[in-house]
Order: sequence, then structure tokens, then C-alpha cells
Amino acid sequence: MPVTDVQHDLDALTLTITADFAAPVERVWEVYADPRQLERVWGPPGYPATFVDHDLVPGGRMNYYMTSPEGEKYYAYWDIAAVAQPTSFTFKDGFAVDDSFTANPELPESSQVFAFADVDGATRATFLATYADAESLQKVLDMGAVEGSTLAINQIDDLLAA
Repeated sequence: MPVTDVQHDLDALTLTITADFAAPVERVWEVYADPRQLERVWGPPGYPATFVDHDLVPGGRMNYYMTSPEGEKYYAYWDIAAVAQPTSFTFKDGFAVDDSFTANPELPESSQVFAFADVDGATRATFLATYADAESLQKVLDMGAVEGSTLAINQIDDLLAA
């Protein structure tokens, strides 16, 4: 399984997931740069993602929803802040109220840094989420963020092998 470490720190307000992939950085980057590939791995099994908008550039926006096995849709967005292809991108990650992709003020927004480093021809990915306060971090932890993210990230290996 690609996920090798998961740490959350309520004092630092962070959730950090580390994963190792047996593929070059450029190939792992393609997963995030291509909405059709990202749809195959963004969301845990049984909750496929659909990216309605995908603009992985500074100032860009990525709107998507995940669909539950019962057909319920969960809307979210990424507001892209910076991109250093193929090694990293930063963005605000938030939940949306509906298909208008308007931010849901009742759910936490986080600052995210996805970084990809070459390790002997393979890739070490670090996914760092920072929250405004401990309550927001605890809320996403209680919602199953660690389990869902781990299941989603672990799907990337199959996509890379295809």
C-alpha cells in the first residue's frame, strides 16, 4: 500500500499523509493534472469523484462531487494558489453546499500542499492539510478524513500500473 505514514497534530493544526509510489514524479503528477485520471482515485472506493471544472493553474478552480453508493452527492472545491509542475501545488480545499460549488460555511476549509519528491526514480508524496483551528481539524478527523484519504490514495498504485 502506498500510504506509509499518517500524522495529525491538533497543536500544529495539521494532518499529514505520506505515500510512496513506484513511478516517477512526472507520472504521479499526471494523475492530478488529468481530471479523468484524478476521478479514478479521488474519493474512497464506492464514492467516485466527478470533476466538473479542472484548472490546475495558479488562480484556477477545481469543482467536483463524490457520489455515494446510494446516489447522494457531496460537493467540494479546490482554489489553486500555486503550482510548481511536477513537484507541488497548493490550494484551499473546501466543502460546497450544492452544485453551485459555493463554500459551505458549516464545514471546515483547509490549506493543502501536495508535494512530490524523487526518491531513486520513485515518488514520495506528502499531502499536508492545515486547518484554522483544532475544532476544524477534529471535525474532519471525526468525519473519517484519515480513513477516506488513505483508501483513496491507496488506489493510485493500480492507476499507475495500468
